[in-house]
Amino acid sequence: MKNGVYSLLKARFLINDDAVKNWRFIVFVIALAIIMIANTQRYEQKVFKIAELSNQVKELRSEFVDRRSQLMKLKMESTVSDKMLEKQIFPSTVPPVKIKVIKEEEKSFFKKIWQ
Repeated sequence: MKNGVYSLLKARFLINDDAVKNWRFIVFVIALAIIMIANTQRYEQKVFKIAELSNQVKELRSEFVDRRSQLMKLKMESTVSDKMLEKQIFPSTVPPVKIKVIKEEEKSFFKKIWQ
């Protein structure tokens, strides 16, 4: 056993006659380690990107809610009338009247019904 540990420490398995097999395995393990490190790096980059995008979505959602509430306030009749008073435009005292436009085809149809 002492001889086996001693040969391992001296790395004789790398210079023996069948060392080509060992070198192939070592290169294979190194290649796998590099691929694993690269995958981990990509994964972490994607996690950071997802976290950044989630924060942006939260900010945009809160901005949307804020803008929507501002729009609702601007659309209120009292706000519109206050803005119009500044321009000397006053609300009407007469209620609106609905105007109906009847086409000639409809007139003939209604005449047939009423006759």
